[in-house]
Amino acid sequence: MALDLSNKKSIFRKYDIRGVYPQEVSEEFVGEVARVLAEKFFKKGRVVVGRDGRYSSPALYAEAVRILNQSPGIEVIEAGILTTPCFFFIVNESGASGGMMITASHNPKDHNGIKVVGRGACDFGGEDIYALLK
Repeated sequence: MALDLSNKKSIFRKYDIRGVYPQEVSEEFVGEVARVLAEKFFKKGRVVVGRDGRYSSPALYAEAVRILNQSPGIEVIEAGILTTPCFFFIVNESGASGGMMITASHNPKDHNGIKVVGRGACDFGGEDIYALLK
């Protein structure tokens, strides 16, 4: 399923994706991002998934985990609620292919987003994810 990205370009930032929940960042959106990342970026191996403490994060996290678990060749490491630096540490120390962190960083409480990293916890920015989704 292809997402309609026509009104979403602004949520794809240099280092992540951040927008208003659920208008811009919804379970459907996170699921499609997870599916595309599994297919085109992570491809195979371990993928760490973490989240922050926002009220919308558990549902977004559950959808990312669900979709990644359905992806051939992907082994999901469910890190649960943690800080972003701890997320980076787990991705790096576990030798994972990458990871997804459900967080909107310092944005207001009605926002949420996705931070994606590759092997060694190297950033894979929102602009890169946008290109994969197109």
